[in-house]
Amino acid sequence: MITPEKQLEIIKRGTVEVISEKELLAKLEKSNKEKKPLKIKAGFDPTAPDIHLGHTVLLEKMRQFQELGHEILLLIGDFTGMIGDPTGRSELRKPLTKEEVLKNAETYKEQVFRILDPVNTKIVFNSEWLAKMSAMDVVKLGSMETVARMLEREDFKKRFEAHQAITILEFYYPLFQAYDSVHLRADVELGGTDQKFNVLMGRAIQKAMGVEEQIVIMMPLLEGLDGVNKMSKSLGNYIGITEQPKDMFGKIMSISDVLMLRYYELLSHISLEELKELKNGMEKGSVHPKIAKENLALEIVERYHGKEAALKAKEEFGHIFKDKGMPDEIPVVELKWEEDEMWIPKIMKASGLCSSTGEAMRLIKQGGVTINDKKCDNPDAKLKKGDYLFKAGKRKFLKIVGK
Repeated sequence: MITPEKQLEIIKRGTVEVISEKELLAKLEKSNKEKKPLKIKAGFDPTAPDIHLGHTVLLEKMRQFQELGHEILLLIGDFTGMIGDPTGRSELRKPLTKEEVLKNAETYKEQVFRILDPVNTKIVFNSEWLAKMSAMDVVKLGSMETVARMLEREDFKKRFEAHQAITILEFYYPLFQAYDSVHLRADVELGGTDQKFNVLMGRAIQKAMGVEEQIVIMMPLLEGLDGVNKMSKSLGNYIGITEQPKDMFGKIMSISDVLMLRYYELLSHISLEELKELKNGMEKGSVHPKIAKENLALEIVERYHGKEAALKAKEEFGHIFKDKGMPDEIPVVELKWEEDEMWIPKIMKASGLCSSTGEAMRLIKQGGVTINDKKCDNPDAKLKKGDYLFKAGKRKFLKIVGK
């Protein structure tokens, strides 16, 4: 049996803030004494079905709680997802349809079980209780907070000062999320630092409704490959968990040594003691950063693709970067030229080399694109219809056949 004190030490790993540690320790002690697991809640609005490593920070913390014997409540916000989380928004957010939300939720569930144990994870949909609320229930919920309190939220405050629209429905979003915690009798809620207002609202509404207040655990927003901005598909600095093993491996090998240690702390399954040894070893020079990075890449790729795929990705990475060779297999894409000469960023987007023309232009400007072994340094350049071997960044190769 792991003591409450040791559990607290494990749980605190990588956290930004625990509100409060004293209350959490008391809950852990009570749980240990009564042999009753705590209810750990984390909510996800299935607005985007593809998960990257930044999304898995919360899931990894849930996994830790799960391994400590606590009950995991994976809340799919199918009801709140149709409202749209206003967090960080500078304008009204377009609500999703019920069909879109449910489709995304199924994809999401499939991906999260690569981290969580499906047998010991309880999946709940908040439409099960929120859709059943009467008009009077909604009125009572709205009476528990003030407009002044809502306008303390930075995003609401900015929009209010800029005379931009804020709907009453958006004010209800944190209230509905808080009511989820009331209904589930959550002992702990996990959230990213951008969700602090929402998860603290859970404590406030639980208290107002006579339910024991949940502990709030704030997790950091994982930096992307650039080491500066949070991991985001729109910025092109992400590692998707469904990406090809060789791409995942190569991307992890490209991060800085400082960022590598942060990834170890938030994403790796090595113990606290092993993490401490790794940090000490790197400081003293007894552990080479490249070896540590390879081990991290192997661990993460194996988690999502299996051991064999991870070892093959490592081998291919070595072949490309140590021997200056080419990958054993280069994907081929047939692409229809829409005009006599086609804009290179458009070719890169249409072929799947980049997610957007903006990302392609940034990569070209950074000197990260070669075409037929010649560096491309002009983001405005065009190509005539033909066959081309593209290399984007250090690891993406693609043969494009013009049609």
